[in-house]
Amino acid sequence: GIDILVNNAGTTRDQLIVRMSEDDWDLVLKVNLKSTFNCCKAVMKPMMRKRYGRIINISSVSGIAGNAGQTNYSASKSGMIGFSKSLAREAAARNITVNVVAPGFIPTTLTNDLSEEMKQMTLANIPIGRWGEPHEVADAVIFFARDVSGYVTGQVINVDGGMVMF
Repeated sequence: GIDILVNNAGTTRDQLIVRMSEDDWDLVLKVNLKSTFNCCKAVMKPMMRKRYGRIINISSVSGIAGNAGQTNYSASKSGMIGFSKSLAREAAARNITVNVVAPGFIPTTLTNDLSEEMKQMTLANIPIGRWGEPHEVADAVIFFARDVSGYVTGQVINVDGGMVMF
C-alpha cells in the first residue's frame, strides 16, 4: 500500500481575469486542485485500514497572498490549503496527517518563462534576497513525510525566504 502521498501537480495559464478564458480557468483548477482530490481519495481507504499515512500537498504562496494575473492559479492553490485542512480533520483519528508546503519563487519550468524584469521584481520582495532551491522545498516535504512530524497535521509551511509572513 501507499504510506506517503505527495501531490505536486501544477500548471499555470496566467492572464488578467478580463482576458482569461473559461478553458484556462478550468484547466488550472483541474490540474492543480481536482488532481489532489482524486489522488487523496484513491489512497484514503487503504491508509485508513492501515491506520497510517502521510499526505503532503504542494501549494504556493500565491494561494496565500494572491498574485495579479493568477486568479486561477491562486484560487487552485488556496483551495488546496482549505482542502488539506479539512482532510486533516477527517483523517487525524486514523493516524493520517495532511500538511501543505507552499513554495515561493523556486526555479522550475513554471518560472522559466519569466522576464528578467519580473525576476528582479520578485527578488525585491524576498527578504532573504534570493530565490529558493528545489532541495529546500524537498526538505520541508521530507519533514512532513517522516514520523517525527506525526503530531503535526493541517499545517502549512511557507518555503519562501520570508516573502509571505502572515
